[in-house]
Amino acid sequence: MHPAQVDILDLHHALEELATLDERVARVIELRYFGGLTEPEAAETLGISVATLKRDWQIGRAWLAERLTNADMRR
Repeated sequence: MHPAQVDILDLHHALEELATLDERVARVIELRYFGGLTEPEAAETLGISVATLKRDWQIGRAWLAERLTNADMRR
């Protein structure tokens, strides 16, 4: 799914849902994608290693892609 094709309301709801499942992963997405922080900056902000941040980033992106794809299919 291309970012330009994402409904902003769906994204907002998906991030809220992700935060209930794993708040740190949701924060990683927010800091990297919306905050524009680099990996080291985001890791320092969260008090985690860059390796942990990278794992969380991958998990969060995959979860959001799946969630947003399913939201798109329900329309």
